[in-house]
This record gives sequence, C-alpha cells and structure tokens, in this order.
Amino acid sequence: MVNRVRLLILVAVLIPVLIFTGAVLLYDSAPIGSSPGAHFKSFSVGGKTFPFTYVATNESALYKGLMGVNVTDTTTELFVFPNASYYGFWMYGMNSSLDIMWVYVPPGTGTGTFVYLALGVPPCHVTVVCATYQPAARANYVIEAKAGFAAANGIRVGTPVTIG
Repeated sequence: MVNRVRLLILVAVLIPVLIFTGAVLLYDSAPIGSSPGAHFKSFSVGGKTFPFTYVATNESALYKGLMGVNVTDTTTELFVFPNASYYGFWMYGMNSSLDIMWVYVPPGTGTGTFVYLALGVPPCHVTVVCATYQPAARANYVIEAKAGFAAANGIRVGTPVTIG
C-alpha cells in the first residue's frame, strides 16, 4: 500500500513538472508575439539611424539582455515584448552603465515614442541588492545602450522613434 501511495505521489508531481518543462522549452525557443524580431535591424531618432547589435525576442534572450557583454559606444539591444506593459529591468551581471529606454509603438506601425527613461543605470554584481527599474508608462519595446546615449542623441520622454 505504501509503495502505491509513493508511486501515485511521484506520478502526480512528476507529470506536471515534465509538462511544465516541455512547455517552457517550447515557448523559449519560439519568438515572442507575432513579431519574430528578425526584421528589426535598426532604429531612427532625431534624423540618425542606429543599427541593433542584439534583438531579444524569446524568454532566454529577454532575461539575459546584455549581461556579460562588453558594451561599447555602438552597442544597442532591442527587447521585443508581445504587448504593452510595465516591464521591469535590472542590471545584474552588467559590465557597464546603461541607458534603458522604454518605447511604445502602436500595433501595426513602426513609429512610436519614448515613454520612460532610466539613464546612466549602474551595473550590479550582487543579486540581492540589485534594483529593478520599472517604467511609469506601458511599453512594448525597450532599447538599451551605453550610458550617455540618450543625452548625446537628444532622447527624452516623448521623443519620436522609428523601429525597423
């Protein structure tokens, strides 16, 4: 009788864990939302166009971001989200201070505005003390660049941006 109970408990726990793990692996390998991200090559602001160095469209890329990357003055990353929301970011494992710029682009268009900025955000190397930077406005994209990028390019809340 005891072995049957153990087997039942094992099956009741193991099957949901396997299903969940399979779903995570399947979800993580698929692009987020209806925009696979492959077509995102650059963004334009203030008459200048900047290429994306990285584009994050799946869970693992969204989580990793620029963690462990040697960020230069030309490094940029676009985070593509399935819908507009209040996506928080942290700086764990970063090698450089960053400008984190939240963007809202209405669905079906390529042009939107910067809706929130966290500028000159310092790196953090101890997870328990890393701050989370939370926007005050909904966004469906986030652009990260080396600290000082926003100021050097006249980016403020409300500045128009085209993502293409």
